[in-house]
Amino acid sequence: MAFVLPDLPYAQDALEPHISARTLSFHHGKHHTTYADKLNGLIAGTAHEGRSLDEIIVASAGDAAHQGVFNNAAQVWNHSFYWNCMTPNGGEAPTGDLAARIDIDLGGFELFKADFAAAAANQFGSGWAWLVLDGDTLKITATGNADLPMAHGQHALLTCDVWEHAYYLDFQNRRPDYVAAFLENLVNWDFVARQLAEATGAKSAA
Repeated sequence: MAFVLPDLPYAQDALEPHISARTLSFHHGKHHTTYADKLNGLIAGTAHEGRSLDEIIVASAGDAAHQGVFNNAAQVWNHSFYWNCMTPNGGEAPTGDLAARIDIDLGGFELFKADFAAAAANQFGSGWAWLVLDGDTLKITATGNADLPMAHGQHALLTCDVWEHAYYLDFQNRRPDYVAAFLENLVNWDFVARQLAEATGAKSAA
């Protein structure tokens, strides 16, 4: 079955004024679409055809002969995850178990924001900043290009896309301003909390 571009979980203009409808029209409608289309072409008639996206990513990670498959599969996954990390009128602060774990593992919410912003701003070139569950510990990481936590045995909880196409139309070269807008106004903490609950539940079941 071919991979189909998922719809955005909100209207294209819902994240304004922080991320414009024009940015989303290019980012979702063109960049994300291209990754899905390329992936479908690359896996047609191969052992990857019929596998889930996660299975393709795990099978192709670190395999130089299938780097194109990994890059496009990971970018389909990364973008689908990123859209859900944002919501209109987001930001605020996490609550419950997520907030408690941020306090314990990352020194509190304000320090988390500062460290996450630094990871996003200092990622050289294209890539992603992440909040992950690594074993039993929350960590902030950054990956280059299409790389993602799944390839390193980590569970992604939150990501910020720092490829230029994610922000250049709205912020030009001011990546730190984009990251600040993301953290202060857009993060969907309910979604992040669900990812933590699912990750810890899966670990408990195992």
